[in-house]
Formats: sequence, C-alpha cells, structure tokens
Amino acid sequence: MSEPEKIIQQLETMFPSLSGVTFSAARKETLASGQSVLLSENGVIYEVFPDGTRLKRKNIEAPTPIKEGTKIPIR
Repeated sequence: MSEPEKIIQQLETMFPSLSGVTFSAARKETLASGQSVLLSENGVIYEVFPDGTRLKRKNIEAPTPIKEGTKIPIR
C-alpha cells in the first residue's frame, strides 16, 4: 500500500469519531445561541429547545441496523 493510501485509510478510520465530536459541538453551539435543533430518536423526529424541552415533530422509519464495514453505494 502506498503512503498516500495509508494516509487516506488512517483519515477514514478517524472520521466517525471526529464527526461525532463536530456534530456535538455544533448542537451545543446552536442551543447556546437560543435556537432549536432537530433530533432523530427511535423513529421519531423531535425539536429540542435550549431549555431542554422536546416537541415531537414527525414519526419516521426506525434506523436500519448496519454491520460495521458494510459498503453502501451512493446513487
């Protein structure tokens, strides 16, 4: 494996944890600014307000469990 391929593979390995940290920080910043955020949980979309209250907005399909390492083509 070439050096650029190794670097790309390492970055791809870090992506899930870094994206979680980034989304958490963005959520916190948005709530701190007085705005609400949307949250998907157990097949329901909630609007969450800075004071912690939740308002149910819509029922959705429950998430599809995916095994780690599964590749899903994007159309």
